[in-house]
Amino acid sequence: MKKLILITAVTLSLASCGNNKKDKGTSSINIDGSSTVYPVTEAIAEEFRAVDPEVDVTIGVSGTGGGFKKFGRGETDISNASRPIKENEKAIAEQNDIDYLELEVAYDGLAVVVNPENDWVDCITVEQLKKLWEPGAQGNITRWNQINPEWPDEEIHLFGPGVASGTFDYFTEAVVGESGSSRGDYTASEDDNVLVQGVSGDKYGLGFFGLAYFEENSDKLRMVAVDGGEGCVEPSTQTVSDGSYAPLSRPLFVYVNSSSVKNNPKVVDFINFYLDEAPSLLKDVGYVPLTDAEYKEQKENFAAFVEKHQPKK
Repeated sequence: MKKLILITAVTLSLASCGNNKKDKGTSSINIDGSSTVYPVTEAIAEEFRAVDPEVDVTIGVSGTGGGFKKFGRGETDISNASRPIKENEKAIAEQNDIDYLELEVAYDGLAVVVNPENDWVDCITVEQLKKLWEPGAQGNITRWNQINPEWPDEEIHLFGPGVASGTFDYFTEAVVGESGSSRGDYTASEDDNVLVQGVSGDKYGLGFFGLAYFEENSDKLRMVAVDGGEGCVEPSTQTVSDGSYAPLSRPLFVYVNSSSVKNNPKVVDFINFYLDEAPSLLKDVGYVPLTDAEYKEQKENFAAFVEKHQPKK
């Protein structure tokens, strides 16, 4: 029995030594948040892993709100966000002595989509979207011809991001006029792929999510132009960057924890790499880069943030 205990102890000791060696050679960066920003950050992370394979970059998708909850508790180094941080989320970070920096990394448009078999909607106005999605529509606006009498007398099936999503917050603010104000009787998911599957499988479906997800699934969906008061405009690189796709175009963000900047040099490397490589990688994943001047400003802001929080030599 003593011999067995001794062998076990030696085995555990060797395993411990091996783990310690691995820990010394590997750094980790923990990221969570917006499903909309996820493809951008994942594309950057994939390139970064090729440059520095010793860094373990993990990226979760819990929605902008879910990501800020983790970020405010100090559980993540970086938070992906498709809207600015809210006051209550700032308060949680402050309670936990977390300082942070907001960085704009890209622009995105929200795509309003229907099933390819839908042959009656080519353009929808912001007022029609409001009539469809405002809280008072719940249980009352349920058929296509209630939005436009020329559309079919068929039940409309709605798909959209869940309440933890920054896309939900942005859409409700831009369309309904108040962030978070929406009917609740629709199929909601933080996973945009679920929404794609829902609309693509339902002739009478309508949904909304980030433009990049439409472009990834354009063979399964049909995009609807939006009239914000200046005529029907479809989201594209051009209309998002020049602001003509209004009001459904927006900036996308990452937030960086000051403690991570202070304690993990790889986080600094990753963010610098992010800002350097974003312009060339964004178009591959369906997003719109900032201007050169805007990226320069973000880099300057980050350099000042690093200077402030890294230990003095």
